[in-house]
Amino acid sequence: MRREWVRRHLPSASFVAVLAAIVVVLAAGFLYFGIYNVAADAPHTRPVYALLENLRDRSIAVHARGITPPSDLASPQRISTGAGLYAEMCSGCHLGPGVEKSELSQGLYPQAPELASAQDLTAAEQFWIIKHGVKLSAMPAWGKTHPDPLIWDMVAFIRKLPGMSPEEYKRLIASAPADHDEMMKEMPEMKNIPGMK
Repeated sequence: MRREWVRRHLPSASFVAVLAAIVVVLAAGFLYFGIYNVAADAPHTRPVYALLENLRDRSIAVHARGITPPSDLASPQRISTGAGLYAEMCSGCHLGPGVEKSELSQGLYPQAPELASAQDLTAAEQFWIIKHGVKLSAMPAWGKTHPDPLIWDMVAFIRKLPGMSPEEYKRLIASAPADHDEMMKEMPEMKNIPGMK
């Protein structure tokens, strides 16, 4: 009785094998002939963009679980250090209050989020993104060259950006510590990285 039901209601193994082979051939042709346009000036279709956006958001949320921000995240020292790092490393793409779009920021796809706008990411998610980067988005993995304390400094500053006036932004950037390479040399984690001694 059960086998009879399966035969009537499910396709045969040979039908499934032929269908799978057709799908593989079509997928291989799709890739080989470059049918999908990956140019940064040709946006994804809505379904592809929605799929990639959901994949990114869920991946960040899952991988950022268990990351605990430092208790002094809102300290003026962290924010000041983060301001200097942000000005050197982030403002070209993510801009800032009163900062006009750069040639780089206009050419990115997907567009880098303007971090002075309201954000719904947690501090842990921001830390994870800065440390590990995001594939196919031009967001680098700063954790390859920057230790966690400096990444938390960037997070501290980024969390203050929304609602910041252009004048306050300029003041924080101007009063930030000197060159970030000098800051990095003082970090114990940087002693073993070539060129940082």
